[in-house]
Amino acid sequence: MKLIIVSGRSGSGKSTALHVLEDLGFYCIDNLPIGLLFPLTREATSQASTGRLHRMAVSIDARNLSGEIANFGEIYAQLQQTGVNVEIIYLDADEQALLQRFHATRRKHPLSDDRTSLREAISHEKALLEPLSKLADLYVNTTGMSMYELRDQIKQRVAGRKGQELALLFQSFGYKHGVPLDSDYVFDVRCLPNPYWDNSLRKFTGIDPPVIEFLEREPATRDMVSDITGFLDRWLPSFADSNRTYMTISIGCTGGQHRSVYICEQLGAHFRAQYANVQVRHSELPHLQARGEI
Repeated sequence: MKLIIVSGRSGSGKSTALHVLEDLGFYCIDNLPIGLLFPLTREATSQASTGRLHRMAVSIDARNLSGEIANFGEIYAQLQQTGVNVEIIYLDADEQALLQRFHATRRKHPLSDDRTSLREAISHEKALLEPLSKLADLYVNTTGMSMYELRDQIKQRVAGRKGQELALLFQSFGYKHGVPLDSDYVFDVRCLPNPYWDNSLRKFTGIDPPVIEFLEREPATRDMVSDITGFLDRWLPSFADSNRTYMTISIGCTGGQHRSVYICEQLGAHFRAQYANVQVRHSELPHLQARGEI
């Protein structure tokens, strides 16, 4: 059987992720006590012939007993020894984003009370859930994501995979906004010529023909694409061989509008010929469009 454990800080999107998995045919349970994982998997295994529980997803969060969360590493290892195919999806967001979400919804944080402020509860929750976050197969930072973007990413990265094949995400970003926390590899392309300084190109992006033509005239751009693809061609199979299921490769330039977008598109096109599940995401473009900058 396959078991997906969804965890993360409150307000990061766990319920949304669980609903997506339910739509994909997983039998889902919200806020499962960790102590019930073994009885649940035994029951699912005993019903293997019916197929009803062959794919399950459970949400585990900070409402669990702290002692059980602290011992999760041991429980996880024992689960794997039973032959259950376990994956952990961990969702998180920046502290400020979580604060804004709680203020907007006026929900009470499960760890806050009359002696613990919302900010303190959010910070404590991060430390409490560390045993799960450090074992995550897929880490998703939902800061700046809409509910629909999160749904799409979970659907494509989880449902788009067959068996244990490697799912790749290439994401562009701007260094002035910070490096994405969910990155497995980060490549800095700020050394390439910057179309931003050409006023005729400033409003375009790395998926627009004028910027593409500008960058492809530069030998350094071709060398950068060749070097990154060569490195990943060499090492991605080793991650796949070690049962790694998700890889996030982040490409950064100053603003996340031109160079990193172009490089991500080139990498996505290259690796789609080798891997069935390849996605390209441009972190900054929706925000630039919303502000009318492109």
